[in-house]
Amino acid sequence: MGLVSAILTLPLAPARMVIWVGEVIRDQVEHELYDPTVIRRKLVEVDEAKAAGRIEPEEADRQQRELIGRLLQTRQGG
Repeated sequence: MGLVSAILTLPLAPARMVIWVGEVIRDQVEHELYDPTVIRRKLVEVDEAKAAGRIEPEEADRQQRELIGRLLQTRQGG
């Protein structure tokens, strides 16, 4: 029965592959969004950009609030 079911479900393999790739992408995006190390690095980048005058203070504050919010979310467990 295992061989028959494998043959019958073979046409679904591309769909399963697309689902798997989507899950891998989702996991990577969540890692980038909520990894404390990544968030801290981005906070430093925002500070440096603000100090160098590459972004306005209001925009820097907005980005910092967003990043700190994500950092707090990770510490609270989601």
